[in-house]
Amino acid sequence: MPFVTVDGQALHYIDQGTGPAVLLAGSYLWDHAMWAPQITALSQHYRVIALDLWGHGESGRMPECTKSLDDVARQALGLLDHLDIDRVTLVGLSVGGMWGVRLALSAPQRLDGLVLIDTYVGVEPEPTRQYYFSLFKQIEDSGVISPQLLDIVVPIFFRPGIDPQSALYQDFRAKLAALPANRLRQSIVPMGRITFGRDDLLPRLGELNPETTLLMCGDQDKPRPPSETREMAELIGCPYVLVPEAGHISNLENPQFVTDALLKFLGARN
Repeated sequence: MPFVTVDGQALHYIDQGTGPAVLLAGSYLWDHAMWAPQITALSQHYRVIALDLWGHGESGRMPECTKSLDDVARQALGLLDHLDIDRVTLVGLSVGGMWGVRLALSAPQRLDGLVLIDTYVGVEPEPTRQYYFSLFKQIEDSGVISPQLLDIVVPIFFRPGIDPQSALYQDFRAKLAALPANRLRQSIVPMGRITFGRDDLLPRLGELNPETTLLMCGDQDKPRPPSETREMAELIGCPYVLVPEAGHISNLENPQFVTDALLKFLGARN
């Protein structure tokens, strides 16, 4: 499995296929495997890179110097430099979109296109931020995501009607339950605080290129509702698409719809 050392830690990624480069940036608490349906389809036509956030999947612990999502964007640019990729289409879901916008604003010359899925770059609403921070404190203190917390956290990611006995739901729950204390305390919790304590980028969305930007959102996304996607699309001046029958991880709840939309977007760019 390929790794690159960035800021003293091993960042894990996959690199599959040939053609114009596409960088897949995933959600908090998920690793690159969340993109499996898209990797299979896109890598038939494109060079697909998908990375694991610090402390997620096979990546190492979050580097000490990581203080904000701007640092995560800079670290992702380090990966692209390592791979000698000058230009890429970035597809960011949830926190992947949050730092993806920062990469787009800091290095616009590196992007052919930007797709933001189930994400929001405004500040986290204060009641939600405080609620998530209270969950992080419980996880940090106990060194585990307890069954009681799993009952709270896991449903956040899916549409309300999902079968809780489905493989998608149960596999995610099992992965979270198995996270070791050191990984939770050194990487998962700090990454969560950075994510939900982010600053406001809404005033800068007008700097993005509306011709090469697309927004998508699960029509039943609870943590990042469609109203946020509409707000951002209006500020950018770009189109947005709602993913039917999907919650926060819309690319896995309705994979064919998301894959088709990505292939259409990429086809128009390349």
